[in-house]
Amino acid sequence: MRLFTAGLILLQVFFPFIASAQGDLLVTPRRVVLDARQRSVDLSLANIGKDTATYNISFVQIRMTEEGAFETITEPDEGQQFASPWLRFFPRSVTLSPDEVQTVKIQTVRTRELLPGEYRSHIYFRAVPKEKPLGEEPQVQQDPSTISIKLVPVFGITIPVIIRVGEPSINVSLSDLALNFVNDTIPRVAFKFNRAGEYSVYGDITVDHIAPGGATTRVGIANGLAVYTPNSVRKFEFNLQNPPDVDFNKGRLRVTFSAPSDVRPEKYAEAELIINR
Repeated sequence: MRLFTAGLILLQVFFPFIASAQGDLLVTPRRVVLDARQRSVDLSLANIGKDTATYNISFVQIRMTEEGAFETITEPDEGQQFASPWLRFFPRSVTLSPDEVQTVKIQTVRTRELLPGEYRSHIYFRAVPKEKPLGEEPQVQQDPSTISIKLVPVFGITIPVIIRVGEPSINVSLSDLALNFVNDTIPRVAFKFNRAGEYSVYGDITVDHIAPGGATTRVGIANGLAVYTPNSVRKFEFNLQNPPDVDFNKGRLRVTFSAPSDVRPEKYAEAELIINR
């Protein structure tokens, strides 16, 4: 017997935006940090698509790899602590018409029981596929010797929800800077984040080229980078701009990791690479 499989797809997309037949969902803010001063937050969910869409809301647990990828887990890694037992949220699902906005409230509970440190879970907005009424599905003549499985894409967004207990403890440095070229033409910088302390770190990267004469040119920006506990290292690389007045064969590259632009300015770490090609 021949087997014909169209497949059942469950696709989880861990980015601020999604595009699907159920509509486009925009969630703000993109991350939540709760502590003794802020015990609750309102998330704004906006349907920026053209179709009405329904989303179920739950918590998932995620680890970050050294390469910055996300993996879903059920048990915490050594040194990792889940936040979901100490959080509640409502509503549990939302249905949004086009251009409609709704609020989801998240708040901490029983945090006096927590020891100092950082606790993290991710709130998950999972699109509910629309089901067509019986009789509206197109009838396709099937070969009786085959099996057909319907494709059902499922999209979702997660954002981190972090509880911090105790005094702030953020320590990060940059190391292992390297400059490579894609197809011998596109400059690409690579480096490592080195995190220490009890808190994760989140911020923006800027890269400046400093010519031998001192002229400085901004050649790269990467926003919204995190190194989550318990990870001590994250590897990262990205392509740089290549303006005609910058010579990547000489000079220096300065890589700076700073707090996000929408919070109090703070430089977390900085490192330089001397170019000698």
